[in-house]
Amino acid sequence: MRSAIALCPPRPHPFTSPWSSRALFLRPLSLHSKRALTLSPSLPRGSALVAAGNKPRHVSSEPVSNARDEEPGAADEAVQGLDLGWLPAFPHVFTASMANFLFGYHIGVMNGPIQAIAQELGFDGNPFLEGLVVSIFIAGAFIGSISSSTLIDRLGCRRTLQIDTIPLILGAVLSAQAHSVDEMLLGRFLVGLGIGVNTVLVPIYISEVSPTKYRGSLGALCQIGTCLGIIASLCLGISSESDPHWWRTMLYLAAVPAFILIVGMQFAVESPRWLCKVGRVADAKKVIGSLWSVSDVERSIEEIQAVITNDSIDLGSSWFDLLVEPHRRVAFIGGSLFILQQFSGINGVLYFSSLTFQDVGITNGALASLFLGITNLAGALFALYLMDKQGRKRLLTGSYLGMVISMFIIVYAINSPIDEGLGHNLSILGTIIYIFTFAIGAGPVTGIIIPELSSSQTRSKIVSFSFSVHWLPSILFHFDSHLIAWKPNRFANMVFHIIAVLGNMPDVFSLFQYN
Repeated sequence: MRSAIALCPPRPHPFTSPWSSRALFLRPLSLHSKRALTLSPSLPRGSALVAAGNKPRHVSSEPVSNARDEEPGAADEAVQGLDLGWLPAFPHVFTASMANFLFGYHIGVMNGPIQAIAQELGFDGNPFLEGLVVSIFIAGAFIGSISSSTLIDRLGCRRTLQIDTIPLILGAVLSAQAHSVDEMLLGRFLVGLGIGVNTVLVPIYISEVSPTKYRGSLGALCQIGTCLGIIASLCLGISSESDPHWWRTMLYLAAVPAFILIVGMQFAVESPRWLCKVGRVADAKKVIGSLWSVSDVERSIEEIQAVITNDSIDLGSSWFDLLVEPHRRVAFIGGSLFILQQFSGINGVLYFSSLTFQDVGITNGALASLFLGITNLAGALFALYLMDKQGRKRLLTGSYLGMVISMFIIVYAINSPIDEGLGHNLSILGTIIYIFTFAIGAGPVTGIIIPELSSSQTRSKIVSFSFSVHWLPSILFHFDSHLIAWKPNRFANMVFHIIAVLGNMPDVFSLFQYN
């Protein structure tokens, strides 16, 4: 009788370790596979773990995924049935992305009812206070971002996400019950603190619990969650035009997803890297076995521990480590990408788009903003599909080039002596292209790529620093936009768009600093 092995010879099966950059296919007695899966002890500290003796090019312990480099070929890629390798990690990633839903909701919650709030709290007609009510939320986010790394290193991602959601609930309830400007400012500031920590924490958490093959696609859920939160707040904001007290209900509702997030994270897994880092190896094995692959638990643990050993990780890593190469270079790239993302003009386009829509007869500002929110969501869904197929750098470069082209269309429509109707249509077209191309790359990729570039030793601090830099120009844009909107004119709109074009140029060039 022929043996079972002879009747059913073992087939090559894909193995994608979350701590390497290549999708490897294991074959019986394959020397190539053995060499590719062997950790190289000769790699220098802080280098990428690159299979088959390739020279390390990244400063990160987890190289940036590039689908063109990862896929071994059509013959090897064929898999029986649907590829559901992402499914075990999806519930945990989805729960964490609720934090981004809250981020988007609080971004848009003040868009519609700000005038009703100003009238009821007694600062109507005061653009300074209107801008302060909006921008103090971002000031709180800056403080939350800069302080997040300490919490993450000490408590882990799961517990930090639960604790830091508490100020989101308290701030939402306090804002909803506000009867003075001071109470409203305090509530918005508390909300900002929670959002600041979450925006740093969620990309790190997703990158560490997701299999490498699906890390980019699952990471795109951050942007999708933000878009859905904006759309939800804008939809609810439509009722504020008929009910001047509806804004209180909108702020109360913000506490509901925050409470769901706290409860949901109780059932989510902890980052296996953090578990190994604090010596809880048995728990890390359970997480890897349930989310990645049961058969490769030991190998994945060995790789994680090798990364931790090479990076000399301890719980007391210092901020001064960011001044030392190669961490300094990654921190510079992360900060540059975020600050230039803000100077690319996204806030100006989103804010002044209502003027563009008014020119073509759409006087309902909430409806126009909702349309842009849906466009943003469509781009994020497209990014979900492309993220692991085209690679981060290609997607980011194409996104910024599309934003530059759309900005030239808008400026041309404003200043050129063409038919007024055609100019209005071109302005709308340019705005839609801008939002869509931003959502494809500049929005989601910037947050995903920084944890991947960072080494395990300083990941939380580099991401914290990058997001803190991100909030600084955002404060200025949100505050100044209310002052400009006090006396809107085409000149102000044109200046914002010209600045956006100039801001996009260095973004494109900065992409080539890291190869």
